[in-house]
Amino acid sequence: MGRFIYFVEAHLVWFVIVVAGGGLLFPATGIMLKFAIGPLLALLMLIISLTFDAHAVRIVFRKPSRQLLALGLVYGPMSIAGWLTGRLFFGSGPLAAGQTLLGTLPTDVSSPLLVLMAKGNVALAAVFNAVNTALCPFIVPFLFLWLTGLQLDVPLGSIILELTLIVLLPTVIGVSLRTKFSAFFARHDSAYAGIGSILYLLILLAVVGPNATTIIGYGWYAFVIAGAALCLNLIGYLVGMSSRLLTSDRKEVITYLFTVSKKEFSIAAAFVAVSGLPSEIAIPAAFFAVIQMITSPIAAKILARH
Repeated sequence: MGRFIYFVEAHLVWFVIVVAGGGLLFPATGIMLKFAIGPLLALLMLIISLTFDAHAVRIVFRKPSRQLLALGLVYGPMSIAGWLTGRLFFGSGPLAAGQTLLGTLPTDVSSPLLVLMAKGNVALAAVFNAVNTALCPFIVPFLFLWLTGLQLDVPLGSIILELTLIVLLPTVIGVSLRTKFSAFFARHDSAYAGIGSILYLLILLAVVGPNATTIIGYGWYAFVIAGAALCLNLIGYLVGMSSRLLTSDRKEVITYLFTVSKKEFSIAAAFVAVSGLPSEIAIPAAFFAVIQMITSPIAAKILARH
């Protein structure tokens, strides 16, 4: 089992491509996993949180300026980038609005895994992730209204519940276990990224399967939507890299890179449904989910080698 875990981690990029393609061609398995996305993400957060202790978290909180920078990059340049790429690729209409919404979304829950694989500051990534998600119900509607003129209602209860069950609770449990039984969990440090990689693939399958019909249904235009998603994703990497102007710590730069470039796509559908907006507004987020889950392991592998 150990060899298989390490093998998956070492070849995650190829596994991601195969799973994404398989999910599009044979969506049934992914559809069955759809309702397991929440538990899978929670388990992923628990596994990642076993890699750092309470002392590491305290160090993060001693420098609140880093969190302010992360908030600024996630919700500032990326919101503008979402609006610009929406206008560039779609002109106007639901897809343009959806691309704008995508740019305003918080950090994806899986970002700490990629930070771990790229040898960044995982504790910092976990804190960034929690704070960005906690503030999104108050920031995203304001930005979306400002950029599109459309009112966005917030499912505040479900967002708080998701934050608690998927991010905060697993993180607290993981950090507590690592702090209290440090020697035991430290012995398994080499396995956490591999276990996380397997969970990552299951999440990818659960994302691709339910959206396979929609993605294929767009025909050739799916490449346009995917191109817009890729463009925003690449801009996210560039914006994240801009943190080098303010910090020379390589691990911190890696953390900003994935914090900014990855977007919590699942929130988009919830916002759109509650607001009574056209369902097509959520489509760019579905495409972005697949794109970011393909590019992130590639970026992590490149960064880990240097």
